[in-house]
Amino acid sequence: MTTVHQAPGQTRPGGRTARTRRAVLAAVSEELGEHGFAALTMERVAQRSGVHLATLYRRWRSVDKLVCALLTDMSNDVPLPDTGTLPGDLRALARAIARFYGDARTRGLIEAVVAAAARDPQAATALRDFFDERLDLAGAMVRRAVARGELPADTDPKAVMAALGAPFYYRILIARRPVEPGLADSAATAVWAAARAGAYAYATEAPAPGRRPHNSNGAPDQED
Repeated sequence: MTTVHQAPGQTRPGGRTARTRRAVLAAVSEELGEHGFAALTMERVAQRSGVHLATLYRRWRSVDKLVCALLTDMSNDVPLPDTGTLPGDLRALARAIARFYGDARTRGLIEAVVAAAARDPQAATALRDFFDERLDLAGAMVRRAVARGELPADTDPKAVMAALGAPFYYRILIARRPVEPGLADSAATAVWAAARAGAYAYATEAPAPGRRPHNSNGAPDQED
C-alpha cells in the first residue's frame, strides 16, 4: 500500500475543502437573492453557511472576492459548444449566455461584481482574470474555425468572443433592461459576419505620434 502525498494547496476532489466552498458559495447566492449586495457581509455568510468567520477571511478575504468566486462557479454551467461550424458555435454559445443572464439573480450578481471592481483594485483584478480566462476558453471555437479555413489566419480569438458577449453586458449594465430572446441570434450573426470580414484581426503597432505611416517602399505616404 502506498501513500500519496499532496502538494501544498491541493485538495482532494469532494473533500472537506470542496464541501466548505460549496456551502459558502451557496450561502453567498442565497444572501444576494434575499438581501442584495449592499447587505452582504462576511458575518452573514458565515452564519448561513456554518463556516467559521476566520476561515472565510483566510480563504476569500472580502465579500468582493466571494461574489467573484460565485460568478466563476456559476459560469462553469455555460457549456462551450462544438457544432462543427463557427456560426453554429456562436449561436449556441450566445443562446446559453442569454439563458445564463436571463436569471434575475445572475444579473444581480454581475452587477455586484462590476460595482465591487469599480472601487476595489483586488476585485477589479479578480474580475479581469475571470473574463480573461473565459475568453481564452471560448476562444477555442475561433481557433478551430481558423484551422477549418472559416476565418482569416490572423483572427484574434479573444476579440471575437469579447464582441459576442458585449451586447449582453450593454443590455444588463448600461441599458438596464432584461436580455430579450432575439439578442442571442442577432449578436451571433453580427459577430460571424464581422469575423469573416477580418474585423477582429490581431492589432498591429500604430505609428508613433507625429510620424506619418510609410508606404510599401519605405517612404512616408504623401498627404493629400
